[in-house]
Amino acid sequence: MAENNFPPLPRFIPLKPCFYQDFNEIPDHQRTMCKRLYYLWILNSATLAANLIGCLAWMCGGGGATNFGMAFLWLILFTPCSYVCWFRPIYKAFKTDSSFNFMAFFFVFMAQVVISIIQAVGIPGWGVCGWLATITFFSTNVGSAVVMLIPTIMFTAVAVLSCGALAKVTIMLFFVLIMNLLLIWVGLCFGSTFFKWGGLQIIVHNVFM
Repeated sequence: MAENNFPPLPRFIPLKPCFYQDFNEIPDHQRTMCKRLYYLWILNSATLAANLIGCLAWMCGGGGATNFGMAFLWLILFTPCSYVCWFRPIYKAFKTDSSFNFMAFFFVFMAQVVISIIQAVGIPGWGVCGWLATITFFSTNVGSAVVMLIPTIMFTAVAVLSCGALAKVTIMLFFVLIMNLLLIWVGLCFGSTFFKWGGLQIIVHNVFM
């Protein structure tokens, strides 16, 4: 069994990596989509870190400490949780052709999309430098608001890219379900209790990727 290699940690840290990750073990026709979702996770994590800095500027400009505290919670909780709850399931789904992991990713990622949109909107008091919070704060402290604008733009990018990824996955899922129903109808999937989408994914890749 391969040794865990993610997250990559310096040798002087006593903690060990928790997961094994190697995109070479993902089939070729699925690897591109898997990498794109991984880069989206990295962007989301970087956005949460930038949001912490933005909320610090918000606090220094007179915005109070609540948003900074919430931003810290967003960073330390949602960075690992998003990796475990939606990236790992889709990674394992691509790797092992797992219907369960694919559906787990689909429903959790829908929640991720909703959260990304809320973060981009930026409701004051939620610990996110979204559009509402940033535009409103320009009348209070322009310097802090400019710093807040950076994570605001990043949140918007994450929301747009997440919506696009969810749309693509939804189309893929719908296409595979239709194909599976057709196969069942002609008697080629006798005894199957749920769809396996690995072989059909090649067709989906050629059409949608």
